[in-house]
Amino acid sequence: MRPAGSIALTGALVLVQTPVLAEGGAEALGVMSVSLSDVVKPQLGIQGQTQGAGTPNQAGVGGFLPLVVGENSVLFLDALANVNFSDFSGYSSIINTEVSGITISTSSRLGYRWLTDDRSWMFGINGGYDTRPMATGIADTGVAVTNKNSVFFQQAAFGLEAVSDHWNLNAYGLIPTGTTNYQLNSVYQGAALETYGVDAGYNITPQWMISAGYYYQSSDLGSADGSGVQGRLAYSINDNITIGGNYSYDDAFDSRVSADIKLRFNT
Repeated sequence: MRPAGSIALTGALVLVQTPVLAEGGAEALGVMSVSLSDVVKPQLGIQGQTQGAGTPNQAGVGGFLPLVVGENSVLFLDALANVNFSDFSGYSSIINTEVSGITISTSSRLGYRWLTDDRSWMFGINGGYDTRPMATGIADTGVAVTNKNSVFFQQAAFGLEAVSDHWNLNAYGLIPTGTTNYQLNSVYQGAALETYGVDAGYNITPQWMISAGYYYQSSDLGSADGSGVQGRLAYSINDNITIGGNYSYDDAFDSRVSADIKLRFNT
């Protein structure tokens, strides 16, 4: 780990959140339907996820609200509020310092999706804002720390997507705003990561989906700069419930594994 100053070692924080209803295959998005206005309806969602690279154990509730629905396009708002819990004991979701206590983070996206003339693909663009307060605890390195601080991170986000019956492609950027570097405690610092990435998903069957992606991240501290890869395998139990497993690897966080569950309901 690269030193920052004379004694303080550096930690890094990645603020990655996706609204609970943002993912789905083309059929779920209405690509093969006669009119989007017939199938695109408001939805509520509930999700839970174990800690991963830069994100703690969490559970949240979200909503998908179509604002303007046409025959071939939809303008929508997708929003999520997450309750963030403490890390597993002795295992930090960031680097060096454990997340401790309960906080509430938010994520919102305003987006526009439209169908191609032959209705085989749906393209989309979205942008939004995320907030994440974070309470910190002890170090998982065995180093004694004092002055454990609560901090607040924010980021702007944008995304591009292309979805068909079998493929789900997206590119995204996460750009920290406001204060991006904090002293977490007497020893470690934490910084938000600016991240850019691309993902490609494939529907193996109507129930099974696999995806893989590449990302590049950087921060003010420099300790987490570099490339990473990630993968996901998801299974749709029915139209409302999806479970998934996630894997990521980069030089800062090493290998991280997490699991999640998402429930969606039409309103």
